[in-house]
Amino acid sequence: MTTTEIENTQWYQPTESNLDELASKYFGDPSVTIQVEFGALTHQGLRRSNNEDHYCVTRRYRARDVLLTNLPIDKKTLPQDEAYALAVADGVGGAAFGELASMLALRTGWELTGKAFKWNFNPSKAELDEMEEAANVYMQLIHRRIQQEAASKGGYQGMGTTLTCALTMGFDAFIVHVGDSRAYLYRTGKLYRLTRDQTLAESMVAAGIISSVEEVGKQFRNTLISCLGANMNELDVATNHVKLQDKDRLILCTDGLTDMVSEEKISGILAANATPQIQCQELVDAALAGGGRDNVTVIVGAYSMNRQSAIDSQDTIETP
Repeated sequence: MTTTEIENTQWYQPTESNLDELASKYFGDPSVTIQVEFGALTHQGLRRSNNEDHYCVTRRYRARDVLLTNLPIDKKTLPQDEAYALAVADGVGGAAFGELASMLALRTGWELTGKAFKWNFNPSKAELDEMEEAANVYMQLIHRRIQQEAASKGGYQGMGTTLTCALTMGFDAFIVHVGDSRAYLYRTGKLYRLTRDQTLAESMVAAGIISSVEEVGKQFRNTLISCLGANMNELDVATNHVKLQDKDRLILCTDGLTDMVSEEKISGILAANATPQIQCQELVDAALAGGGRDNVTVIVGAYSMNRQSAIDSQDTIETP
């Protein structure tokens, strides 16, 4: 580019009216920090000899450090961006088969996401579409890994697992789901289901054959029409995007909880002013009290937003 071309270039000039909006889009709001606390618990239940559920909560972060400067910056207060991944998997296939499938799902997911990550402040429609595509690839690769493992081991044919994941970055939560393990959002006294069970009963409701899953027997409610592995040729990978708010709670659980405990009861437990770990214990206890017919696994994440004033954010800078 020549000097004349540079002089003739029309640079975009933000106006005072949209400067703050553009700043938030490109750089986020430095005055807002998010605090997250997690709890997680699993139990084999009262009627199972082993636990086919697995869960995992991980944290990723990016930080910056000052190597050289003459600015009066307190290095100990430099903020870092954090993201969290939550996952629950409920194995199917019986005995150790389901246990192996759910373990493989989480282990393979861990391996796949080692370097695959993109930080977003305000994801656009195109970026959300890209994440949805990546989620489908992610689930398909796990699906193939489980089927390959089953084929290599005699007698393991048919093992499979559900998998429900949540990735949270700042205010954004991305849900990826196959099977009937669920994700919920608890907000201001109400419990919202973020996933739809991929079962025969739910497909009958969607087709208008029945009006409610309660109209059919337990066999229809527990028959999966999509899961990872097993003998499934096609996957139905569902995704969801939710904007988090202050004091939200994100819940992931296997059907060992939802088959034993009503959503009204779950909401009541989450309404109490308790830590996520205590709430997980109370939810598992409720499932056991309801019969404990299956393995039960729960993850609870509590999200709180803190806004620091512009004056407070300058506390580490001393005036000469």
